[in-house]
This record gives sequence, structure tokens and C-alpha cells, in this order.
Amino acid sequence: MASSEALPMLLKQLRLSTMARLWENFLTRTEEENWSPAQYLAALCEQELNERHSRRIERFTKDARLPIGKTLATFDFSQTPTVRPERIEALAQNSDWVKRAENLLFFGPSGVGKTHLAAAISHGLIEQSIRVRYFKTTALVQEMQQARADLQLEKFLAKLDKFSVIVLDDLGYVKKTDAETHVLFELIAHRYETGSIIITSNQPFGEWDKIFTDPSMTVAAIDRVVHHATIIEIEADSFRKRQAISNNMNINLGQDLLPENHKHDEKRGNAKSQNIWLESPRIVTPKISFTPRYSARKV
Repeated sequence: MASSEALPMLLKQLRLSTMARLWENFLTRTEEENWSPAQYLAALCEQELNERHSRRIERFTKDARLPIGKTLATFDFSQTPTVRPERIEALAQNSDWVKRAENLLFFGPSGVGKTHLAAAISHGLIEQSIRVRYFKTTALVQEMQQARADLQLEKFLAKLDKFSVIVLDDLGYVKKTDAETHVLFELIAHRYETGSIIITSNQPFGEWDKIFTDPSMTVAAIDRVVHHATIIEIEADSFRKRQAISNNMNINLGQDLLPENHKHDEKRGNAKSQNIWLESPRIVTPKISFTPRYSARKV
């Protein structure tokens, strides 16, 4: 029978590093609090599992490469009345849709929070030990083109299979070229019913012919994306535009504190900058006009 002196080494060999670090401290607590042997062992196992979970979440978060600071806590739902907070929270907290390899699509103009919501939901999934990988779609397409040129595309797609969710951000900015759209279609076809995709796009399905070069490829891509999908349209003014207007107004308010001659010197330049924002037209989200053969949930 092994002696207690061998316990640290035995625990390390079993890859129970947390238990190896804490067993002596917990043994002291056992004596002080009258724990039974089973309670002592359960407490050590619980601590081991908790620390493993924390390290796993930290590793998954690093691997995901999500935009910094974009969480549900930092999203202002008051500025997007068409988006229901409870629906977004459900997608982040309940991973059943990922287990079914369903997709999630965000449509809306630039600056309304599509990327923020995609990242926030991804953070929620990672907390449930689900692996996510975020990509700017244009950057991913370039990587895939290079992989194809090196005859490594199949291997590249296989590496992505370890991620249950792939985020394709700003899909609408992919250039309409045979090389780019073919690898994008291959990714969509490869993950069909095997892995989830979160897509953000400022172009509705009716304008995806601006992305894919061939009409039949456009229909096939949409058909695969919307089958088993949740679609969320965001109708709002750009967060960035509102922030720019707010900042500009704060600057103008500050001008009231300046001497009269200084305000006169800068008046022309400030007025020009302000008019660019205040006169910009309100952007309205295009409506989805494509009708797939499969129904998708639109929320």
C-alpha cells in the first residue's frame, strides 16, 4: 500500500493538479470541521472540476478570438426595439440549437449591433463549454483561398470541425469573384447539418447574388443556411452614427466656453463636420425577399 508521501506524485500522474495542490489544506479542514472521508474526497473533486472548467473557458475564449468587450452586459437593447432581449439571452444560455447544428442569422445595416450580438451569444455558449471561432468573412475566405492553392482546403475545413460554432461576420463584404465565392460555398456546404454558423450581413438574401457569381450557387447557399435557422432582423440607426453625433454635439457645447474670437475662427470647420452627420439619410434594413423551400424561424 502506498504511503501518504507518495500521494502528491500519484495525483500528478493522474493529472489531478488541483487536488495535488490542495489535498493537505483540505485535510486540515477535514480535521477542524469533522468531515467524513467521503466529504473530504468530494470537496477535492469539486475543486478539481471547478478549476478545470475555469481553465477550459479561458482557453476556449482565447481560441474564439472574439471582439473585445462585446457581451450581453454591454449591449444597449433600448436602442434596438426590434430585438427582444429575452430571445437573445435564450440563444446565449440554451445551447440546444447548437447541438442540433442550427444556424443563426443577423441582418441589418452597418452599425446596429449585429457583430456585438453575435459575439455576446458566443460568449454565452463558451461558458457552456462549446467551442466557437470568430472570423471576419473576408479574412477567412482569403485563408481558404490560400489553403486551396496549397491543396490543403480539405484539411483546413477539417480543422474548423473542432469548433461547434463558426461566426462569419460581415458576409456581405465578400467580393463577387469565382475564387472567393466558391470557397465560401464549400464552407457552407461542408458545415450543413454538421456544425452551426452565425452569420452577420448587411445584405438580405435578395441581394446575395452580389456575393455569389452563379445564381444556382446563390440559391443553394441560401437553402443550406436557412434550413434549421433562426433569422433576426435589426432595424435601428447606427450606434456609431449616434455616437458620432453625440460627440460632435458635446464638442459644440464646449465651444460656448471658448472666447468669442476662438469660436469665430473654428465655426466654419465645425459646421461642415456637423452637417455631414446630421444630414446623412436614415438607413432602413432591407427586407428579406428570398423564400427558401424550408421554413426558418424569424424572430
